[in-house]
Amino acid sequence: MRSVVTGAAGFIGSTLVDRLLAEGQQVIAIDNLTTGAVANLENAIRYNETNPGRFTFLRVDVQAPELTDIVAGANPDVIFHLAAQVNPCASVSDPQFDARSNVLGTINLCEASLRAGVRRIVYAASGESRYGTLACMPVDESTHVNPLSPYAVAKLAGEMYLRAYAGMYDLAPICLALAKVYGPRQSPHGGGLVADLGSAMITGRPCTTYRDGIEAHDYVYVDDVVDAFVRAGRASMETTGTYNVGTGRHTTVTELHEQIAAVLDGASPRSFAADPSGELHAIALNPTKAEKELGWTPVVDLAEGIRRTIHWLGATLEPEPSALIGA
Repeated sequence: MRSVVTGAAGFIGSTLVDRLLAEGQQVIAIDNLTTGAVANLENAIRYNETNPGRFTFLRVDVQAPELTDIVAGANPDVIFHLAAQVNPCASVSDPQFDARSNVLGTINLCEASLRAGVRRIVYAASGESRYGTLACMPVDESTHVNPLSPYAVAKLAGEMYLRAYAGMYDLAPICLALAKVYGPRQSPHGGGLVADLGSAMITGRPCTTYRDGIEAHDYVYVDDVVDAFVRAGRASMETTGTYNVGTGRHTTVTELHEQIAAVLDGASPRSFAADPSGELHAIALNPTKAEKELGWTPVVDLAEGIRRTIHWLGATLEPEPSALIGA
């Protein structure tokens, strides 16, 4: 089986690449390295040394005209589309750049897929941000969408374009609406709350003060997310649509801090504070549809996922002498 993975040097994309190679697939990895890192592909590069031709990396932007020829030459069975501008704050400061990356890039991939005759695209869709502020949870895929940032709008537009191409040209897309993904290889500098907070607690550096009691999110471990992509890639062509990929449970900042501290023997970052005042805005994604139609369910619980992530961060970062990882 042959697969194209866009955004392959990101922490989710590279973990997916490793899984596909481990299953014996041939993988063509695409990334412009704006936020991804070649270091994330070290396992794949080593694999290719002993299994020549199984892995190819191309430094290409998904907006590039040559994407069509690349996809046609690869002749893949499935395209996993993870390339995106993923910073909601950056989407506010530069919404045009965000739209070019997340809307025009997805349209270009749809055109490349169409011309190469590739029906199956598995798209990394927005999970929490597609639903906006909610009064009840966990939310399922029938919940009214309410994107409240340029990033959320652009990612939802990607879903809509995939749906349109499916109707016009018989593509068979599956959109995975991802909750907050965390795990090894996530950047410790603005990559996500688990990585940010964990790296601050390991190194002893100051950490942004969070107002707990204001927001709580659904956190899903990267290996579980990769399993959802793999299952979607294997699904029958009759299986299409949007699927929530989350745990169905929300976690506050204080709860995250406690879980990380348990791994680090009670360490805490400077400047961390929890403010329980204010109304809780929480969201969690109901994964029942993915369980029934894709056979997917998360298996790594939060405590174990955080333990793995913190141990990876501890091996990656330079800790202060007092910030030692517990056994």
